[in-house]
Amino acid sequence: MKVAIVHDWLVTYAGAEKVLSEILKVYPQADIFSLVDFFEDKDRKKIMGKKSTTTIIQKFPMAKKKYRNYLWFMPYAIEQLDLSAYDLIISSSHAVAKGILTSPDQLHISYVHSPIRYAWDMQHQYLKEANLEKGLKGILVRSMLKKIRDWDYRTANGVDFFISNSDFIGRRIWKVYRRESTTLYPPVDVIDFDYDASIVKEDFYLTASRMVPYKKIELIVEAFAKMPDKKLVVIGTGPDFEKIKAKATSNVNLMGYQSFEVLKENMQKAKGFVFAAEEDFGITPVEAQACGTPVIAFGKGGSLETVRGLNTKKPTGVFFYEQTTEAIQDAIENFERNIDILKPENCRAHALAFSPEQFKQKLQQFVDEKKLEKWGLEE
Repeated sequence: MKVAIVHDWLVTYAGAEKVLSEILKVYPQADIFSLVDFFEDKDRKKIMGKKSTTTIIQKFPMAKKKYRNYLWFMPYAIEQLDLSAYDLIISSSHAVAKGILTSPDQLHISYVHSPIRYAWDMQHQYLKEANLEKGLKGILVRSMLKKIRDWDYRTANGVDFFISNSDFIGRRIWKVYRRESTTLYPPVDVIDFDYDASIVKEDFYLTASRMVPYKKIELIVEAFAKMPDKKLVVIGTGPDFEKIKAKATSNVNLMGYQSFEVLKENMQKAKGFVFAAEEDFGITPVEAQACGTPVIAFGKGGSLETVRGLNTKKPTGVFFYEQTTEAIQDAIENFERNIDILKPENCRAHALAFSPEQFKQKLQQFVDEKKLEKWGLEE
């Protein structure tokens, strides 16, 4: 059986690429296809040294840094990839990968990180952040996004079975495509983010993220500026770093970018991890729990699936339900009132459900079931 894996683009190694890496461990013989492939050697090693078959966008001007500018051309480009020689096609899609052309005799399973966010429910937020709410350019971008929505909806018919990376995304798949999906949580590196019972928790909170608006790091820093008796460590950098730095008070330590070792050490020692973003899944709260650290999380999106609230058996964190400084302050107080029941060993046990081994086992099982359903084939 010939297997192809279609990925949107290979530029940096992040969460979606971690999923690709684990899919390849299940199907090491598979060939990779993508819009562009600009992986560096250190990242390519994580996908078994494989190079992908790319589209014409690979040769477009400034494609390595400006590939997103060719969004308008991506639907056409992805359809030009010839996968007719393959029996099983797995697309890993948060943009256009699911839109590849397949025949009725091929099995196409699409692992969806999200339908195209900026074309669907996040269009207005995207236009606002890009200053495209008004003017001729804004009109042209809206027209382009409308065409992409039409294409995205139509090409959902080319997928035999959908896998969502969370129930939250499963609901988005239903809303956008009117298709059922099966949730398979993405793999989290719970082995390297280990729990050491001998490490004593220290009196500080931690947040770690790339500093972009939707991560709401600025909001967390503002909340702790109003709680001078509580310490916050912030790891990460990004476009908003200087703006956030200007709001940091003496009890907030902005460390900028740090190595994995420093990040893990702080995750192991922190009394709690603060997470204020609305994410489709959200890897860092799981990494924190893997280190035995409970989470204070915004109660929307994937966090509701990765963190066990106080009303559950063996809780691993607390939620707040508004992205405001007041809500974060209240959540911290609630966290400290209940810290004795937020046990590190329960956090670690819960995080193990998101291990790469669990991902690979469940993916293999799902694909085998669908192969049997479509072709009557068993391993």
